[in-house]
Amino acid sequence: MLDKISDHLNFFQQSLGLRAKKVEVIASNIANADTPGYKAVDFDFGKALQGQLRASQSGLALATSNERHLVAQGRASVDDGGLQYRSAVQPSLDGNTVDMDVERAAFTDNAMKYQSTLTFLNRRISGLMDAIKGGQ
Repeated sequence: MLDKISDHLNFFQQSLGLRAKKVEVIASNIANADTPGYKAVDFDFGKALQGQLRASQSGLALATSNERHLVAQGRASVDDGGLQYRSAVQPSLDGNTVDMDVERAAFTDNAMKYQSTLTFLNRRISGLMDAIKGGQ
């Protein structure tokens, strides 16, 4: 029963985790806005989410070397889809490609999507709770 609920909410868990990673990447870009030669980075959220969902659906079998070992299943670790350099809108003379307007827009966009994912998750949990309680 709990496995079905966990599988049902897995998409939201993976999405929120990647949104948190995206905030870290954006914060790193902003923190290095004055670092000479720093190249702004980002990752493709869609590809990263697809990779994590695929990895979470296919379990990682653990090897046993003795028949008395317990059988276990693990989950494959997937990185964030690979950080890639963001194309520079207008690089500075010192080679830094961080554009604060782009970073602010990316932060705002990510924050809104994070909040909407939380709202969908809250509604999904409320629906499950209503189903458990019998929809009084």
